[in-house]
Amino acid sequence: MASTKEIKNRISSVKDTQKITNAMYLIASTKLRKARKELEETKPYFHAVETEIKRLFRISNNVESVYFYPPSGERDLPGAYGYLVITADKGLAGAYNQSVLRKAEEMMAQHGDNRLFVVGEYGRHYFETHQIPIEKSFLYTAQNPTFQRAREIRDILLEEFLKQKLRKIFVIYTDYGNGLETEVKVTRLLPFHRSNFISPAVEKKIEKEFEFRPSMAQALNQIVPSYVAGFIFSALVDSFCSEQSARMNAMDSANQNAEKLLEELSMEYQHARQAAITSEITEIAAGARAKKRAMKKMKEAQG
Repeated sequence: MASTKEIKNRISSVKDTQKITNAMYLIASTKLRKARKELEETKPYFHAVETEIKRLFRISNNVESVYFYPPSGERDLPGAYGYLVITADKGLAGAYNQSVLRKAEEMMAQHGDNRLFVVGEYGRHYFETHQIPIEKSFLYTAQNPTFQRAREIRDILLEEFLKQKLRKIFVIYTDYGNGLETEVKVTRLLPFHRSNFISPAVEKKIEKEFEFRPSMAQALNQIVPSYVAGFIFSALVDSFCSEQSARMNAMDSANQNAEKLLEELSMEYQHARQAAITSEITEIAAGARAKKRAMKKMKEAQG
């Protein structure tokens, strides 16, 4: 059995660790609230952009665009597939990073010609360690996503797409959803399918004529980049919120485990302390008996 001093040192160490996990929980909670507020404030703009795209297709669903499959439908496009993989900068977030990376590897295994675009130090380190080439690593952190960063990512991806270096682009990220249960999602960013913006409820065409200059196709091509940037920003924020939520859950579990460990150590300490006291009492009693016997023998010798 460990000594009381060793157990006390372990209890002190667990309490120090618990202070760190408590602080990390509070920090993650604060970051989560801030990111959710920022996303809610920007959603109306991107919903408006999506509405305008739907309005164009309500006028004419045959409009041509480099960003959309043709009206005849989806077709198999040969060439490289691009994957924007969004991870965190660090661990201590449960299975958050591993789930995203596992999904990315599953997707890349289905297609031979892949090009990786990675956000997050954890993902960069993972792919480099496994000697998986990275086409572009965005060196800024995954923390505190901004719309400016989303625009920078969009510009790089659209440039590759328009040059036909990428035939399809997928975003692999963690959807925060309602916050109760996060989910790793794979969304095809480009090209869009027209059905994404046409639903049975809005299939009726607008009877009033609109005039587009220079053309409806060019108007659509001007709107789509804003929509793409909005989607990327939303994916960045969703992933960031999911990371903080996963870290809160991990730190909460760590705190609960620490409490359980402290209870066990406290009981062990009490047992060790009682054993030490019992041992001391036994030694004192044995010493007293030995002294009594010695004195008795001494009296007998004198008598």
